[in-house]
Amino acid sequence: MAKDRIEEIADLMKQPKKIRNIAIAAHIDHGKTTLTDNLLAGAGMISEELAGTQLFTDFDKQEQERGITIFAANVSMVHEVGGESYLINLIDTPGHVDFGGDVTRAMRAIDGAVIVVDAVEAIMPQTETVLRQALHERVKPVLFINKVDRLIKELQLTPDQMQQRFIGIIAQVNNLIRKYAEKEFAKDWFVNVEDGSVAFGSAYRKWAIFVPYMKREKISFKDIIDLSSQGKDSELAKIAPLHKIVLDMVIRHLPNPDDAQKYRIPKIWHGDLESEIGKSMLAKDPNGPLAMIVTKVVPDPHAGIVAAGRLFSGTIRRGIEARLVGQHQTRRVQQVSIYKGPQRIQMEEIPAGNIIGVVGLTDAFSGETICDADREMEPFEAIKHIFEPVVTKSIDCQDPKDLPKLITFLKQVSREDPTLVVKINEETGEYIVSGLGELHIDAKIERPLKDKGIAVRTSTPIVIYRETARQASPVMEGKSSNKHNRFYLSVEPLEDEVYKALLEGKIPENNVRKYIKIVTEKAVEYGMGRDEAKKIHDIHNKNIFIDATKGIQYLNETIELVIEAFGNVMDSGPLCGEPCQGLKVKITDAKLHEDAIHRGPAQVLPAVNDAIKEAIMSAKPTLLEPVQTIRVDVPEELVGNAMNQVQNRRGQILDTSIELGVAVIKAKMPVGEMFGFEAQLKSATGGKGFYSLIDVTFEKIPEDLKMQVVQRIRERKGMSKETPQA
Repeated sequence: MAKDRIEEIADLMKQPKKIRNIAIAAHIDHGKTTLTDNLLAGAGMISEELAGTQLFTDFDKQEQERGITIFAANVSMVHEVGGESYLINLIDTPGHVDFGGDVTRAMRAIDGAVIVVDAVEAIMPQTETVLRQALHERVKPVLFINKVDRLIKELQLTPDQMQQRFIGIIAQVNNLIRKYAEKEFAKDWFVNVEDGSVAFGSAYRKWAIFVPYMKREKISFKDIIDLSSQGKDSELAKIAPLHKIVLDMVIRHLPNPDDAQKYRIPKIWHGDLESEIGKSMLAKDPNGPLAMIVTKVVPDPHAGIVAAGRLFSGTIRRGIEARLVGQHQTRRVQQVSIYKGPQRIQMEEIPAGNIIGVVGLTDAFSGETICDADREMEPFEAIKHIFEPVVTKSIDCQDPKDLPKLITFLKQVSREDPTLVVKINEETGEYIVSGLGELHIDAKIERPLKDKGIAVRTSTPIVIYRETARQASPVMEGKSSNKHNRFYLSVEPLEDEVYKALLEGKIPENNVRKYIKIVTEKAVEYGMGRDEAKKIHDIHNKNIFIDATKGIQYLNETIELVIEAFGNVMDSGPLCGEPCQGLKVKITDAKLHEDAIHRGPAQVLPAVNDAIKEAIMSAKPTLLEPVQTIRVDVPEELVGNAMNQVQNRRGQILDTSIELGVAVIKAKMPVGEMFGFEAQLKSATGGKGFYSLIDVTFEKIPEDLKMQVVQRIRERKGMSKETPQA
C-alpha cells in the first residue's frame, strides 16, 4: 500500500462520519469473495484483470484448494463519492454453514452488511442464517443480487420476468428482516429498490446497477439485457462499474460508527450506560477509556498472536498496557495495525470506531474484552453462534511425545474459534473436539495438525445427545457422608416458552445474580411464575436452578457449593453422562451443620449431586437428539431418489416445491443419521443433488431407540454396563 494512501487512511480513521465498518455475507457460492475482489480492484489494491479470479481474501492454502472461504478476512480500503474520500473496513465472511462461527464473530465488529444473493438460486438457508446473525447484533443490511447475467444468458428472462424475480427476492429478504430484527429497527431497515438499498449485477462480469444510478444515467433494464446478451459485459462494466455502485450503496445506506454505536452498545454491552466508559462508547470518544472486543485471533509466524477486533472507545497506541478482562491479565501492546487481506499495515495509533489488529495481547481469545490496564470494565456480551456444536470426534496422538504439541494446538484453536469445543476425557486421556460439522473439524483441526506433522488418531464422528426429564420428580434427599447435612431437591421440565427463550438467547445466562432483575422479568414474560422467577440462582446449559427454601440457617454460606453441584450434574447427566437441557432444579429444604468445617465441598457436592441425579431418574428421563432441518435441491425428475435417501435415514419430509425445473425438499433428519448423507445423495442423483442446513434443534429420541443409544454411549465412555433404571 503506497505511503500516501496509508497517510490518507490514518487521516480518515480520525473522521468517524467517513468510516464504514461492513461485512460481505451470503450463502456458499453466491459470490462474496468475487465481489470483494472487485471492490478491492476498484480501490486500486489489486489488478482489475485479476479481480474475480484472484480471490484475494482467500489467502489460506486450504481455502484455495477447497474453493471456499474458511476464515473471515479483513481489508481496509478508500472509496470516493462526490469528491469525498471514505474509509471502508471490510470483512469477507465464509458462506459454508460449518464456518458460521466466523460470521457470527465478524458481525460483532461491524455496523453494516452487504447480503449477497444469487439471482438464480434466490434465498438459500445460509442467506437466512447470516441475515439472522447480522440482525441479532443490530447490524444494518443492504442487498446485492448477484449473477444477474445468468438470468439473461441461461434463463433468457424478459425485463418483466427479471423484475418479478427481483421483487420476489426483495420481498423474501424483507420478510426475514421483519422476522428477526427488533421491532424498532425492522421497518427502517427494509431494503428498497427505489431508495437504492438494493443493487443488481454480476460480480464475475464486474458490473452492477441500482435504481437511483439508472435514473441519473438514463439506463433501463432492457439496455442491460441487450448489452449482456450480446456479450458486451466489459462495455457494461465501464457504464456501471460494480465497485462504484456497491460502495456508493454502502456509503449512502450503511451507518458510520458515530451513529451505529448509539444503538449497538446497549445491545452488546450490559454495563452501566451512565458510567464513564458507557458514555464514552455511546459517543465513540477517541479520548475516552479504552474499550475493544476481540473478534478473531490468528497466530502470525513472525509477530506471534494477532488479536483482531473492533475498538469502541479510546485510542489504542503502540507501547501502552492493556487489560484482558476475561483472563485478568495485563499485556503490553507491541503493534497496532490495519488489514490488507493477508498483510497488516502498522500504525502508531488508531482511534475508536475502527476494525484493527493488535500484537502483544497474548492469551486473548475470540470474544475477549480489552480495556485500560488501570481499570476494570463489564465485559461485552459473549458472542454466541446460533447453532451449537453437534458433531464430535475424539483425538489422540499416535506418538506420545507429540502430546504437548497437540495440547498447545488445541488450546490455541479453541481460543481462535470458540465454536470448536475441546474437552479432555479424564478416564481415557482422549481429547474430545466438538464442531458445527465434519468439515469444520477437518478444516480447523485435522488438516492443520497434518500440516504441522503431528500424527493423530481420530474416531468416527460421535453425536452429543442431551438428557432431560418428561415429568416432575418427587423431592429427593441427599445426605452428606458425615450424616450432618441433608439436602432436598426436585426436578421438572422447564416451561416450553421459557426453554425456547433460553435456546434463542432471550434470557441472559451469565452472572444471573447480578442481572436478576432482567432475568426475572424475562422469565415472567415467557411464562414462569413471578415468585419462582425471583428465586432463580443460576442458569447453566439451558437449565435453571431455583432456591425455593425459606429461612434455612447457613444455606447462604453453602449455596455456592450447591450451585457448583447443580452445574456438575447439568454437564454430565445420570443416564449416560451427556449434558442435561431444559430442566428446572429446585432446592426445597436443607438441614445443615452449624460448624462450617462439617459442610465443606467433600460433604456438600456428592450429597447434592446424588439428590439431583435421583430426582432426574424418577422424572421419566429421556434423551434429546440433535435434528437438522435441511433443504435438498435436486432436478425435478430425480426428486424420488432424493426423498428415498432422506426417508431411509429416519428423515421426515416437511415440504416440497418445484421452481424452474428444480425440486426443493424441506426435511428433518437426526444428526446421527447424517454422516455420509451428502455422498449418498450425490450418488443417488448423479451428482446433481445437494443439501443446505436450515436449523439445528434437539428433539426427544423415539422411545424404542432410547435404551439402545444409552447403552452405546455408556459403553463408549467406559461407564458401567448396568443401565440406570428409568
